[in-house]
Amino acid sequence: MNVITSILDKRFKTEDEEIENTYEDKFVSHLEISFPYSFNEEFFKWFDFKEWDKLKGVFKEMKRRRGNGKAIKIELNFAGDPDIIFMIQSDQSQWFKMEVEKIDFVVELLPYHLEPDKIPEGVKKVIYNFNQETARWKINSVYTNNEVFVNSEKGWKLTT
Repeated sequence: MNVITSILDKRFKTEDEEIENTYEDKFVSHLEISFPYSFNEEFFKWFDFKEWDKLKGVFKEMKRRRGNGKAIKIELNFAGDPDIIFMIQSDQSQWFKMEVEKIDFVVELLPYHLEPDKIPEGVKKVIYNFNQETARWKINSVYTNNEVFVNSEKGWKLTT
């Protein structure tokens, strides 16, 4: 945690909050980082690509030390319109590493993913999960003011 804090402290005011693990989601560790900026190329220029690579290296090292299985879940939240959230949670180390490495590629695809004809109207929050079959980040669900939609093979499905 100290390494992550030292990387983030260069750009942000950080707050550490340790919470007791209820083991409801079966993960030994859960790290949540909220960035007060939009997920876009400007963020990476401002944050500095070297620092981003260091942060990714720390994530991969955390997984390596914990091993395979449901050892660690990392949630990266980017504020914006809409908010963008990445859930890094693969059981296998090689997939976990790929999830971490491929986040950067979503920046180029984000405008395409968020085209109005591709998502429900009024989206406030977008949650990405990594699809191992295609080895790509894919929108898993979106939140509007009052509704949650899950991405399925047949299109967007309203959940209750």
